[in-house]
Amino acid sequence: MTVKRLSRAALLLALAATTSACGGGWFGGGDPASDAAKREAARDQRAAQAKFEPQGKRGSSFFDLFNNSSDPNITVEVNKYLWQASLEVLNFLPVQSVDPFSGVIITGYGTPPGGGRAYRAIVHVTDPALDARSLKVALESRGGAVSPDTVRAVEDAILTRARQLRIRDSKL
Repeated sequence: MTVKRLSRAALLLALAATTSACGGGWFGGGDPASDAAKREAARDQRAAQAKFEPQGKRGSSFFDLFNNSSDPNITVEVNKYLWQASLEVLNFLPVQSVDPFSGVIITGYGTPPGGGRAYRAIVHVTDPALDARSLKVALESRGGAVSPDTVRAVEDAILTRARQLRIRDSKL
């Protein structure tokens, strides 16, 4: 009979110790400052993890693998007319790097037909809209900076060609 009582007492003592470990101290006590610090650290960790999770993807399931929705954080849309017009207008420049996913075209130095000065260009198409705000052009010559009028003339030529391409496609 006493062995049974001792085992019950040991069981209750173990249960009390286990339960108090969850509360931060014996029977729910503990340092309130450290508990607040722990809660703040957990909240900061959840906020940091939430930055890297796409919106609407929390709590996803196996069936989301078959969903045909694309992540807007990965896919960057570029206006195809501005892209094509940039390549056509600057076709006299050798292309060094092209990234259609981010909309960047980097060229090497080249001389325009009928011109004597070598230029190099960086074109950035930032938006899917056929708009002047969607196009950023940076020009450089071997001698240094290029006048803003020259940059504006190249931007205007690209925008004009892009509108011509869109009109041509709408007639099909």
